[in-house]
Amino acid sequence: MKDFLARALDLSTFRGAQYADARLSRITEQTLTVKNGLVDEISFIESIGIGARVLINGAWGFASSRALSNEEVDRTTALAVTIAKASAATPGKPVTLGPVVTNRGVYVTPIQIDPFAVTTEEKVSLLLDADSAMARVKGVGVRQGHLVFIREEKYFANSEGAQTHQTIYEAGGGIVATAVSGDDAQRRSYPNSGGQQGTAGWEYVLAMDLPGNGERVASDAVALLSADDCPADTRMTVILDGSQVALQVHESCGHPAELDRVFGAEAGYAGTSFLTPEKLGSFQYGSGIVNLTADAVRPTGLGTFGWDDEGVAASTTPIVREGLFVGYLMSRETAPLLGLEANGCMRAVGWNRIPLIRMTNVSLEPGMWSLDDLIADTDDGLYMETNRSWSIDDKRWNFQFSTELGYEIKRGKRARLLKNCTYTGVTPEFWRSCDAICGAKHWTLWGTPNCGKGQPQQVAHTGHGASPARFHDVRVGVYR
Repeated sequence: MKDFLARALDLSTFRGAQYADARLSRITEQTLTVKNGLVDEISFIESIGIGARVLINGAWGFASSRALSNEEVDRTTALAVTIAKASAATPGKPVTLGPVVTNRGVYVTPIQIDPFAVTTEEKVSLLLDADSAMARVKGVGVRQGHLVFIREEKYFANSEGAQTHQTIYEAGGGIVATAVSGDDAQRRSYPNSGGQQGTAGWEYVLAMDLPGNGERVASDAVALLSADDCPADTRMTVILDGSQVALQVHESCGHPAELDRVFGAEAGYAGTSFLTPEKLGSFQYGSGIVNLTADAVRPTGLGTFGWDDEGVAASTTPIVREGLFVGYLMSRETAPLLGLEANGCMRAVGWNRIPLIRMTNVSLEPGMWSLDDLIADTDDGLYMETNRSWSIDDKRWNFQFSTELGYEIKRGKRARLLKNCTYTGVTPEFWRSCDAICGAKHWTLWGTPNCGKGQPQQVAHTGHGASPARFHDVRVGVYR
């Protein structure tokens, strides 16, 4: 593997590259799904290939191939060089990289049980047990469960002397119960909408206890059919559960902090940003208790690794401190434009994609409250749990979210169960209204394995730590 990388770098330099890097990766993914007591899918996919990226006269060229041979590596590298030279012939500001990157080492995700050593039968049995638990509840029309396991072995080298070898494991899954009555359908998910994944082994799935939560999830779905609707188009205090706060962070904090969006280099999939450079260090993003951190070092995070796909070491970057916007997610190309250094946020979803600035683990740091005390401290409000849908504009300014479940809060206690709960807002106004965040006991590092960006599209996996939080004067119950 290292010989192929060295060959690509040597040829790139010989043909005039001022900088070059190459990645060779082997990705293995197993997915299992069960629906209404039957095995719906078992898939096992492997993908291996090499990608070469070169910088010539201030312009990038990239090419990739799934065939690994000396001849194919030469052809792919030569194509990347040709593309770079063609790109350099078009008008544009030349790319300037920051300090050289010479990191070397090996990184392996810490796991207790290799998920690929666990039999398919054992995995299916767990899903069927969860399905049986949901089936004990009358009124559930559709029961679904899934598991997913990923292993990526990745080699990286650049012309500056960096050379890394990483093996990243992911494991996760979830269950969903859907109840239907007349023209109404309600669903409940566990551990989160779309499931939950982390960089971990089989032990991560066992800790979820999908079978032990099946009956509760199904009962919630049925109960929602007869629940009252969310109060219509009014303003009130809202408490969001940790998983919903995590998605709020992803959409309204993580994406706008991506520096390629700020400079207009990435505009697809609702992508530019309102966080223009003059706001750095001066813009009041949230209230004084809001602290957001981007890091690639927390255990089990989907944004946790040893080095990014530019060979930059995993690091920790403050994004918001005491409500003030203080940091971006950056690459070697974008950071120098602000006089800064890259902080390890460049990732590609595979060997055949060029790296993009991606979220690592962008998290809301915990506060001091317990959830029970936070509810008791709320006289009149709405508790909302588990995302159902989301929408946000291309500047990451205006948003609307809905959740699977809600509860009315009256005089410090949970009251009516509510369905079809929605809330809407403007990003900085919303975060400035945050007056309470639950503590570390309630904090979870949630996984978002479906973050789309780039053209051709790359679906990345990101992490977001969060605990329940309270927001004041939030508009709820808006359906248009």
